[in-house]
Amino acid sequence: MAVIKTPIGSTIRLSLVTGTNAQGAPIIKQTSISNVKAAAADQDLFDVANAIVGLQDYALNSITRLDSADLAAQA
Repeated sequence: MAVIKTPIGSTIRLSLVTGTNAQGAPIIKQTSISNVKAAAADQDLFDVANAIVGLQDYALNSITRLDSADLAAQA
């Protein structure tokens, strides 16, 4: 049986360094931007994420793209 994958949307997760703990290790906080078009190009999402980070008080640790999709059996 074949499966059909239908993209639903994406989420961008930003990991930000908000400080250091007593041992000197970085403290990482995450924030997410949801309802991103599934068809958006990776470069466009990267550019938007970096623009948003430029408005933050904290340094960027990483940018993650999370894609969602429906899976259905093909009749």
